[in-house]
Amino acid sequence: MNDSVLSGPAPLKILIVEDEPKLAQLLIDYLEAAGYATQWLPDGHDVIAQVKSQPPALILLDLMLPGSSGLSICRDIRQFSDVPIMMVTAKTEEIDRLLGLEIGADDYICKPYSPREVVARVKVILRRCVRQDENAPKDNGLHIDEARFQATFQGHELELTPAEFRLLKTLSVKPGYVFTREVLLNNLYDDYRVVTDRTIDSHIKNLRRKLESLDGEKAFIRAVYGVGYRWEAEPCHLA
Repeated sequence: MNDSVLSGPAPLKILIVEDEPKLAQLLIDYLEAAGYATQWLPDGHDVIAQVKSQPPALILLDLMLPGSSGLSICRDIRQFSDVPIMMVTAKTEEIDRLLGLEIGADDYICKPYSPREVVARVKVILRRCVRQDENAPKDNGLHIDEARFQATFQGHELELTPAEFRLLKTLSVKPGYVFTREVLLNNLYDDYRVVTDRTIDSHIKNLRRKLESLDGEKAFIRAVYGVGYRWEAEPCHLA
């Protein structure tokens, strides 16, 4: 039997940034026993590069590190990532705790700590992140990026000709509005070439086919007999 059938989802990876090897190994043992994968970095030099190249599910970040402080690392990570960060430190003063949270840490635990408590807090943070992802509004609509000449629907890029792209933009910015063939023709080409009404019909047919290949239950473009076409779906999002 294929091993891939038996294997479940990959375990979530926890990045441990801790300069004390014994503490790091203790965290590794407890986290892996709880079903997580782990990676350990003993100083602050390579943390940013590691987070960018292999984003973890959560970071356990010591405050006092060789190379770069935990606060500095946390601040830098927050410039490009929302990955959950739990500060682990021997500093117990309230000002340090507040500072750690204000620059973007999600939690703060002080040494000496129970590794069981660390695992419990990790689970709480990750469950909260899952709930937030599930409750976040899903935007699966049509997006048009004029600068890049790209259109995506439900996260899939549409492979469009320039004429199809212009037609799609013209129609989708005004749902329900009936565009005459003459208006659509005027928006079709930059070089004002001579084309017939049938040209519009052909491009509309191809555009419909490409959209309906991603969602066959939705009516996108409807013909208005003797007049032209109108967009029947939600308006596009222009970038």
